[in-house]
Amino acid sequence: MTGPDPGEKRGARAWRKPSFIANPLLRYGLLVLLAGYLSWALATLPFNWERIGEGLPRAARIFGGGFPPNFSRFDLLLTGFTESLQIAILATLLGVLLSIPFAVMAARNIAPLPIYLLGRTVIIVSRSFHPVIVAILFVAAVGFGPLAGILTLTLYSIGFVGKLLAEEIEEIDWGQVEAMRSTGAGYLATLYYAVFPQILPRQVGLSMYQLDSNLRASAVVGIVGAGGIGSTLMNAFGRYDYDFAFAILLVIIAVILISEGVSGWVRKRIW
Repeated sequence: MTGPDPGEKRGARAWRKPSFIANPLLRYGLLVLLAGYLSWALATLPFNWERIGEGLPRAARIFGGGFPPNFSRFDLLLTGFTESLQIAILATLLGVLLSIPFAVMAARNIAPLPIYLLGRTVIIVSRSFHPVIVAILFVAAVGFGPLAGILTLTLYSIGFVGKLLAEEIEEIDWGQVEAMRSTGAGYLATLYYAVFPQILPRQVGLSMYQLDSNLRASAVVGIVGAGGIGSTLMNAFGRYDYDFAFAILLVIIAVILISEGVSGWVRKRIW
């Protein structure tokens, strides 16, 4: 017959995860400040409740006019989506290819400080602006059409993929790099045989995700004249063709679902 657990005699307590902020005064003080700020922000934002009330019937009329969706102009819809798909694929290829050297430059463990600062600067600038703002600038620079969309999404891809890829390089197993250097391998050979194989699965996943993101963004930048289905969608809303606009939105959702399924299949085949 066994006796009682010695831990019970000493009044042992269960382990609890320590708080992120150990000082309780600071922790609860920050919560009070956060609640106060949210209350102040909601109280001072200029919500026009009268206009919101007037807009609800208009919103119901728009959604009501979208049913049933109108696919009669399928040729126009297909043309717009083909252009969006071309923009997204070209921008993803260019953006991913250009993001690799900038990611290497922005990785602190393999780049000297001046090169690191330059790479980080390029990535930060690429991520600083929304694609719509960049699309407006490129439309003003190169004119309306898909070229502005390709340039916009290429810059957007460099910022996103380059940042995450640089962080992945900074977390690699350094033993493989030291093994290559011990054999007298140069910088490029070390990158090719010790660094790139470790980040390849992450690179493929980021590329597939960026393609999904560019497919969605190509519809948005088209609204400001950067080509793709966005222009068709904007024109449909401008002509009050809500049923055709709803058909475009349904096709956008279907394309993203198919893209998600394909990317999942590719990731499973690689890993």
